[in-house]
Amino acid sequence: MATATATTATPLSSFSSLSISLHTTPRLSFLSTTRLFPKLAFSSLICRASSSSSDNPPTEIDTSFFDKFNPNADEDVVFDPPTPPEDYVSPPSFDDLPEEDEEEIAAAFEELYGPAYSGISVLGKDINVMDSKVKKTGALGKTKKEKIKDGFDERVVQVRRVTKVVKGGKQLRFRAIVVVGDKKGQVGVGVGKAKEVIAAVQKSAVNARRNIITVPMTKYLTFPHRSDGDYGAAKVMLRPASPGTGVIAGGAVRIVLEMAGVENALGKQIGSNNALNNARATVVAVQKMRQFRDVARDRGIPMEELWK
Repeated sequence: MATATATTATPLSSFSSLSISLHTTPRLSFLSTTRLFPKLAFSSLICRASSSSSDNPPTEIDTSFFDKFNPNADEDVVFDPPTPPEDYVSPPSFDDLPEEDEEEIAAAFEELYGPAYSGISVLGKDINVMDSKVKKTGALGKTKKEKIKDGFDERVVQVRRVTKVVKGGKQLRFRAIVVVGDKKGQVGVGVGKAKEVIAAVQKSAVNARRNIITVPMTKYLTFPHRSDGDYGAAKVMLRPASPGTGVIAGGAVRIVLEMAGVENALGKQIGSNNALNNARATVVAVQKMRQFRDVARDRGIPMEELWK
């Protein structure tokens, strides 16, 4: 310790006042110096020196070094790490590892950061899971709601302004009729009311998804047999058609059949012209239809005997 003090006192003799204090520094105990350098004890030398001139402010120097170690010496410090255990196996080099293909790299990236912006999930995750948490505003600063991406298309049949008479006057609202379908045999009809048209369409779309039905069709994308349906004062007649005929129907009946995926059919509205009642009458007529294999299974006979 005296050697370190004498060595440090020579370059600091130019200062007017000097105060030197030696003490053990526990702040750097995390370096585990006793393991790496067991023969060296760690100390700290804090030198506070102030210049005699009034122009320069007093400076404070914090110098930390090892005992019996001269930093100005030319000798090299020998690093003596602890010996590894007997069963220690060094990890392979990065260049020696096998090359990863694109799928493994994409899977590792998706595991860390989620599905990529390309919209393709390697691990089978939902790529639209964060869309509901993103707030999107329109031109007037109102929050826009994205359409539900569940494979169903939406078609607005009718939007009407309706009023409700109350004690204070009339309440003005909008009623929307929406038909949803995947054009693969699934279709639904819904209705909703709201003070705005957009909200009414969204409500009716949700209501239509709650009333999904399956439309029985043949390989020619037509009905297996004829059927009639009525709802209220509306009556709808549905007939199968040969390939290439197309959908010959009008109004809400045509929209329901197109959203269901029917390509060859005949439809006719008999009775009321109400769009909602005709759409629901079409659903009633479709629900009465049955496939030939279902009838043969219920009767317990082969399907070929149905035409005998």
